[in-house]
Amino acid sequence: MKHFVITIEDIPQSVEYAERCIRSGSKHGLLIEKFNAITPRNTDLKAMLKQEGLSSIGFEERYSRLDNCIAAFLSHYSIWKIATQTNSATTIFEHDAVVTSQLNSMIPFDKVITLGKPSYGRYNIPPFLGTGPLTQKRYFGGAHAYRVNNQGARALIEQAKIHAKPTDVFLHLDTFPWLQEHYPWTVEVQDSFTTIQNETGCLAKHNYGSEYEII
Repeated sequence: MKHFVITIEDIPQSVEYAERCIRSGSKHGLLIEKFNAITPRNTDLKAMLKQEGLSSIGFEERYSRLDNCIAAFLSHYSIWKIATQTNSATTIFEHDAVVTSQLNSMIPFDKVITLGKPSYGRYNIPPFLGTGPLTQKRYFGGAHAYRVNNQGARALIEQAKIHAKPTDVFLHLDTFPWLQEHYPWTVEVQDSFTTIQNETGCLAKHNYGSEYEII
């Protein structure tokens, strides 16, 4: 099983956070490796979207900076492509994720399962222990920690070619009614900056405050 943390190599804060994520995983038996993020500085986003048959229309919303939001999605999308080539599951972390308790590599799930505590807005506490239906919201309350198998990755890629959008709300029950959640949550966001959202998009973040940086 592969475990990746998306890392923006030319932003020191991202590298520092990713290394923290790796250390937190190591404490709980996970070998997490860095995945070099797609960014507007290292990739021609329009060319990549065209090559993959994706549209930018779904990313035009008021909470994020357009190019940064597209790039973040493409980072996840790139790992989904890797996941289609393996028979084992793949875990995807964003750089601000911290593994807080034992994360079993053998968690049962169907196609895609979130492992993370929601990082913004109101959310529901699942009424179960272990694997169950997505309950925290109707979409992932942050795409900072989730696991996919090759069947799930293929389904995500297929849907992305129909209507791609910001990663967390892309992972929505209306589109993927089989999305699952594992509880108690074993990963949480510990963040003090964002590279994606604008100020409006930060207001609902649980860790947002006066010293929070928009990079």
